[in-house]
Amino acid sequence: YKRQNKGSVGLPTRYLGATISKYYFEDQPEKPRWALSLDEYVKAAIKDLEIKLTKANTVLSSKVTTPLSQGYRPELDVSPELNDEQANYYQNLIGILRWAVEIGRIDIHLPVALLSKYLVQPRVGHMEQVLHVFAFLKKYSRSRLVMDDTYPSFASIPLCRWKEFYPDAAEAIPVGAPDPRGHFMKMTCFADADHAGDRVTHRSQTGILIFLNRAPIIWYSKQQNTVETSTFGSEFIALKIGTEIVSGLRYKLRQLGIPLDGPTSVFCDNEGVVKNTTVPESTLKKKHNAIAYHFVREAAAGGWIEIAKVSGEDNLSDVLTKPLAGPRLRDLLKKIHY
Repeated sequence: YKRQNKGSVGLPTRYLGATISKYYFEDQPEKPRWALSLDEYVKAAIKDLEIKLTKANTVLSSKVTTPLSQGYRPELDVSPELNDEQANYYQNLIGILRWAVEIGRIDIHLPVALLSKYLVQPRVGHMEQVLHVFAFLKKYSRSRLVMDDTYPSFASIPLCRWKEFYPDAAEAIPVGAPDPRGHFMKMTCFADADHAGDRVTHRSQTGILIFLNRAPIIWYSKQQNTVETSTFGSEFIALKIGTEIVSGLRYKLRQLGIPLDGPTSVFCDNEGVVKNTTVPESTLKKKHNAIAYHFVREAAAGGWIEIAKVSGEDNLSDVLTKPLAGPRLRDLLKKIHY
């Protein structure tokens, strides 16, 4: 905090390396929102990197439009392995990028997640892609994550009457939680999966994006632990993971005394998954899919999530599941208030 005058504390300006400032939407100039910017953190990291690259007679490319090179897959890279000193530096650079992701650079989350799998035995090609990510950050250094408190508006989601099938289902409520105070908050979750995205193991990549009102607060991108034989299976696993995250977050918010407005709206773009979690007559037999299926349906029966379909074009978690072309990536980021 920066003191403005004796005996008082001014507005916050820094948080964990991010710059905090007020942000005004053009259509609401009278109402400020808080925003996180990583401009200073990114510029400082790039400055240190370029000093090292200069000594090696190397520069960051200026011709980048996406965090990863188009068509690049790190699991297919067979370039020579880095030596111990280079591998250690690779790990340091990944650490810098992971912190940038942690405090707001959603646009590089997926490439950093993919490249982080090779911390033990990175290759020359992996290092080149890390430098490509830094080149992307240099070109698109100006970013801002807006904490928008506007209540989200979307079509009402039909209620599913699940109590007959799961009569004892109920949301976990913390004992002794403080009474809710302040304005109600609406939680929204987008879930998606890139089926068999890994070209070697054919495991899928899960992407989860969670908002409180219209403020993004959790972004998650991770490879699934099982190989799914269908898009349906991978999307169902992603939905189960999203439901688990939502459950823990709702519990935590209640411990903080934050009032939640109804169930969390969970959106995915697979029609089969939506039908299997909203139509009582549907069944599943494959064990691990059936477990995910009943877990999600029980959450719906408990009244703390509601599931609906969103078009693939509007699924904001796409930025966390698969490498996207530059225009598509930036279009989705605008919808996230990025």
